[in-house]
Amino acid sequence: MTTLKQQVPRSAAPSALTAVQHKPMLLIVDDHISNLQLLYGIFKNDYEVCRASSGAEALAFCQIRLPDLILLDVVMPDMDGYAVCQRLKGDTLTQHIPIIFVTAKSDPVEEARGLDMGGVDFISKPLRIRVVQARVRAHLSLKQQSDVLRSLALVDALTGVANRRHFDTALRAEWRRCIRAGQPMSLIFVDVDFFKRFNDHYGHPAGDACLKAIAQVLKRGLPRSNDLVARYGGEEFICILPGTALAGAESKARELERAIRDVGIAHSTSDVCGVVTVSLGVATAFPTRGADPAALLACADNQLYLAKQAGRGQVKSFQLV
Repeated sequence: MTTLKQQVPRSAAPSALTAVQHKPMLLIVDDHISNLQLLYGIFKNDYEVCRASSGAEALAFCQIRLPDLILLDVVMPDMDGYAVCQRLKGDTLTQHIPIIFVTAKSDPVEEARGLDMGGVDFISKPLRIRVVQARVRAHLSLKQQSDVLRSLALVDALTGVANRRHFDTALRAEWRRCIRAGQPMSLIFVDVDFFKRFNDHYGHPAGDACLKAIAQVLKRGLPRSNDLVARYGGEEFICILPGTALAGAESKARELERAIRDVGIAHSTSDVCGVVTVSLGVATAFPTRGADPAALLACADNQLYLAKQAGRGQVKSFQLV
């Protein structure tokens, strides 16, 4: 049984872009050790089972790792199950985690209250093992289906990398993670040089193929699970590098610029050289509470503008104080 202190960080959101096969993770939240042990015994062979002995511990856990389903006791000291559910459903990072309330009560009013707050089911004590197992399996199956649908909605149809909507969500989530960890965050804005000329000369099908190739180079160049490559719009891409300082982000940007140039896609109408190149703007900040990641985004955009003004096919960078 895994406790909060033993956790290893896990990617912020399930995604078809970075799908990894793993045992579904259950988080059991109960202030009674006997109940934790009972539920652990029921599920330990089929799932990765983690536990929290209070509402506060459960909330902290979910900021580090995202369980696939939570079995949540209703009656707990300090913060009851309803309050925990309300906090989880109010956070974009955790709002899609299904919550099954576990309670000794059988009051229809209380059950309706929990369902109205976003819980997916109620299980009454004493527990009937086969019923509990069946309900958990059913809700995990439903979550898997909804994860796939959500992932498809977050993918850019042309390039297969994350879309703008996914980027906006991931930026906020990783910003908060960097605040908690006291780590820097870097963004890399990428723009294909003279892409309108490329489309005009080679045609839009060739332009689409060019964007697909560049997206794959960027994706291969950022293999860490928490890094994200997204199509920001048109011929612009953007990369999130959590936990990366300015020097590392600059080095990665130069590596990506060389890799795209080395693909050797012909671009006879470019003023940079005879192949497709990109301009890159890098910005780094140390996220703090109350600060807005929009400032980091604007800084990266400005550095991209400077790279284009300086002749394109190069990197410009800046660190926010």
